[in-house]
Amino acid sequence: MRELQHLNKYFFKYKFKLLIGIVITIVARIFLLFTPRLVKDIFTVVEKYKNGLASGERTIQSELGELILYIIGAAIIAGIFTFLMRQTIINVSRYIEYDLKNEVYQQYQKLSLNFYKSNRTGDLMNRISEDVSRVRMYAGPAIMYTINTATLFIIALIYMFNEAPKLTLYTIIPLPILSVIIYKLSKEIHQRSTIVQVYLSKLSTFTQETFSGITIIKSYGLEPQTTTNFDNLSEESKEKQLSLVRVQAFFFPMMILLIGFSNLIVIYIGGLQYINGEIESLGTIAEFIIYVNMLTWPVATVGWVTSIVQQAEASQKRINEFLKLQPEIQNNVEEPTEIQGNIEFKNVSFTYGDTNIEALKNISFRLKQGETLAIIGKTGSGKSTILDLIGRLYDVSSGQVLIDGTDITQTNLSSLRESIGYVPQDAFLFSDTIKNNIKFGKAEATDEEVVNAAKYAQVHKNIVKFANTYNTILGERGVTLSGGQKQRLSIARAIIKNPEILLLDDCLSAVDTETEEKILNNLNVISKGKTTIIVSHRISSAKNADKIIVLDNGEIVQEGTHENLINTDGYYKNLYLKQLSTKEIH
Repeated sequence: MRELQHLNKYFFKYKFKLLIGIVITIVARIFLLFTPRLVKDIFTVVEKYKNGLASGERTIQSELGELILYIIGAAIIAGIFTFLMRQTIINVSRYIEYDLKNEVYQQYQKLSLNFYKSNRTGDLMNRISEDVSRVRMYAGPAIMYTINTATLFIIALIYMFNEAPKLTLYTIIPLPILSVIIYKLSKEIHQRSTIVQVYLSKLSTFTQETFSGITIIKSYGLEPQTTTNFDNLSEESKEKQLSLVRVQAFFFPMMILLIGFSNLIVIYIGGLQYINGEIESLGTIAEFIIYVNMLTWPVATVGWVTSIVQQAEASQKRINEFLKLQPEIQNNVEEPTEIQGNIEFKNVSFTYGDTNIEALKNISFRLKQGETLAIIGKTGSGKSTILDLIGRLYDVSSGQVLIDGTDITQTNLSSLRESIGYVPQDAFLFSDTIKNNIKFGKAEATDEEVVNAAKYAQVHKNIVKFANTYNTILGERGVTLSGGQKQRLSIARAIIKNPEILLLDDCLSAVDTETEEKILNNLNVISKGKTTIIVSHRISSAKNADKIIVLDNGEIVQEGTHENLINTDGYYKNLYLKQLSTKEIH
C-alpha cells in the first residue's frame, strides 16, 4: 500500500465528496438490513395466527400486507441511496483518474530528451492509460465496496448478536479461514499483476513501433516475420494473464463454499436451538439465512477488492517510477526573460549521457542580434547538437552558452523557447489539418497569416491543389505529404511564430535547389533583425550567412565568410567545388 500513498493528496482534495459518499453508503446499508428483521416479523405473525395467539381486530392479511409494504419501502430507499453512493464515490474516482493522467502527462512534458531515448513510446502510453485505469479501480470501486462491506458487516453482526449471540458465533466461524486464504492469494496476485503489466507494455510498444514503421515492414516484405514475433509476444502475454486468472479463480468458489457452509451451520445450529427453546421463532433462522446471503457478495468482493488493490499498487509503482524522476532541465528563473537574440558559446563541450559520445569539443563563437550563422559539416559532426543546446534541450557538459550575455541556465526556460522558431531536420507533423499544423507555431494566427507563412515557405501552391486546401487532414506524421512538402510546412510553422531566434536544421534537404533558393530569399526578408542559424550540407544555404563555421568531429575546423572560405583550402572549398560541378550552387 506504500505506493498508493501517492493518491492521498487526491483523496484529501475530494474529501467532502468522499465523506458524503460514506454517509450515503451507511444509510443505504441500514435500510437494506431492515429486510431480514421484517422477514422475521412475518414469520412471527404467521406463527402467532397459527398458534391462535392473535388478538384484536387486525387480520393476518393486514399485518402481512403492512410488513410487505415496509420491505418494499426499505428496498426502494436503499436502492435510491445506493444510486447516490455510486454517483459520489465512483465520480470521485473519475476525477482522480483525470488528475492523475494530467499529472503524468505534465511530468512527461518536463522530462528531458534522454528520458525519451531510454523509454519506449508504447510503455509510456501504457502507463498513462492502462496503469492509470487500474489505479482508478482502486480509487473508486475498491473503496466503495470496502466501505459497503465494512458497514454491512458491522451493522449485520450487531443485529445478529442482539438476536442470537451463540448462533452468530457459529455463523462467522468460516471468516478467519477466509482471511488467511485472502492473505495468501493476494501476495501471489500482486507478483503476477506486476508481470502482466510489464507484458502489456511490451505489447503496446511492439504494436506502436510496427504501425509507425509499417512502410519499412511492407517494403522489406517482413509481414510474416512481424506477425510471428507478435504472435510469440501475445502468447507469452496470454500465459501471464492466464497465470494471474488461475489464482484469481480461487476466490469466488472458495467464498461460495464458505458461505454455503455458514448457511448449513445456521440451519443446523439454529434448528437445534429452536427445538431446545433457545430461540423463540423460526423467523430468527430465516433472518440469519438472509443475513448470511446478504454477506455473500460483500465477502466475495473482499477477494475482488484485494485483487484490485494489488493490481493498482503494481500499476501505481510503475507510474511512480516516472513521477519521482527529476527533470534534468530545470527552470531556474521564475520571472519571464526578454530575449533579444544575442548568442555566445564559450568553450562549450557536450557528451551525450546515453551513449557517452562527445558531440562537441571546446566550441566558441559569438552571434549578435540579427546576424545569420551557417554551420556546415559532415554527418555526426555536432551541427544539430548546437541547436539543441540553444533551445536548452540539453545542458552543456562544460563551458557556457550565453543568451544576451546571461548564462542560458539563468534565463527563463519558457521565455527562451517561446522566442525560438525551430525547424528540425526530420519534420514532424500532427494528424490534423494543414492549417492547424501551421498554426501550431501561433495558435491565435489568422487565416491570412497562415496563408502568408505558407507562401514564404513556398508551399501555398501545393496546398491549394488539395481538395480541402488548408483544411486537408494529414495522416500520422504527415505521411500523406512528400518529404519536401513536410519540410516546407515546418518552415511555415516557424515563420508564423515570428521568433527572435530562428533555428533551421538542414530543413531544405528534401527541396530542389530552385525552390530552396526562393525560400532562402524569403527567409532573408523575414529574418531581418532576427538571429538565424542555418545547419546545412549545401553551400547554397550557407553562402549568404554573415558567419560560417565548419565542424568536424565536434570541433570547429574552419570559420569565416563565404568569400574567405572558398579561397582557403579545406573542407568548405572542397564541398563548394564539388557542388558547383553538380550545379547545386546558384
